[in-house]
Amino acid sequence: MVLMALDHVRDLFSNSAFTIDPTDLTRTTPALFLTRWVTHFCAPVFVFLSGTSVYLSEIRGKTKKQLTWFLMTRGLFLVILDPTLIRHTFFMWDLNWRFTFVQVIWVIGWSMIVLAGLIHLPRWVVAAFGIGMAAMHNLLDPVTPDQLGAWGGLWKVLHVQSMIEPFSGFQCMIAYPLIPWIGVMAAGYAFGGLLQGDAVHRRRRLLALGLTMTVAFIVFRAANVYGDPNPWDMQKGSLFTVLSFVNCTKYPPSLSYLLMTLGPAIAAMAVFNRPLGAVGRVVMVFGRVPMFFYLIHAPFAHVLAAVAALCQYGPQAWNVSPFNPPAVYGFSLPVVYLAWVGVVFALYFPCRWYAGVKQRRRDWWLSYL
Repeated sequence: MVLMALDHVRDLFSNSAFTIDPTDLTRTTPALFLTRWVTHFCAPVFVFLSGTSVYLSEIRGKTKKQLTWFLMTRGLFLVILDPTLIRHTFFMWDLNWRFTFVQVIWVIGWSMIVLAGLIHLPRWVVAAFGIGMAAMHNLLDPVTPDQLGAWGGLWKVLHVQSMIEPFSGFQCMIAYPLIPWIGVMAAGYAFGGLLQGDAVHRRRRLLALGLTMTVAFIVFRAANVYGDPNPWDMQKGSLFTVLSFVNCTKYPPSLSYLLMTLGPAIAAMAVFNRPLGAVGRVVMVFGRVPMFFYLIHAPFAHVLAAVAALCQYGPQAWNVSPFNPPAVYGFSLPVVYLAWVGVVFALYFPCRWYAGVKQRRRDWWLSYL
């Protein structure tokens, strides 16, 4: 959650975010590239561990019936929330209801709805489904929406980042196609079984799995044959060649992208699967209220960016948006990082308050936020 905030603060504050793609190796800098690249861990880890949390709820006493109802209702809630209130209120303040786009919250919602059915199957079947979708979906890359005629719109929703027009006069950008994210959540659910048992053996399993996936990423990526639709190549220097190697496709996430992010994340779980110090306890506050943090961090960052624009350029720069910035608006990366730290620090206090509310009360609606 904290890394996710860095990505969004960079969008709003950087003097480069509006004019170039931070991962475009022909124009980016190593610092800007890595600022964007490190946030690649957010979406896959969040979706993966969302599935894991469902498994942990099950072994802690939730029945299949209770989980099915929760996954269906919360999933539907997220599917509706993302293209409506989140896009037009919390993130962009855009009142043009003839256009919207859907991202990670939308894809988590659909993944939950599918998982509501999958949890009734044996865990090995769920694992095979999830791993199979993540590992094999790049075989579908050659299939284009134009080849499918009337079914092309559905294919865009499933596997091609693109614009759709579900009905005349209304457009929706599918930023996060559903495949393979549905499989990532299913794999996360099956992964939950590895968290059982004593701590020593759990850490060994996590470390072994994480390192195996990381090595698999290196092998697939080095081969340049399968695993990512955009192969890496030699660049103007060794550093940029390394950046090309790790510059994997996110929309939709390729096999290499998932191995590159989930492998190290699982290995890191082995390292952090022990009592944490003061810093760990602070960071865990955001993890206890992820949806609450997601909803409040964007408008708060927007307000700060708008105030910064007002101070820098006057009233004509008040409406700060990644899609409608002043021509020369923005700040250097050190200022971006300071703004990020400020946003996280300021939001720690409302997040700690809401975490306390969830701990003290058991109102049903609290589980949806």
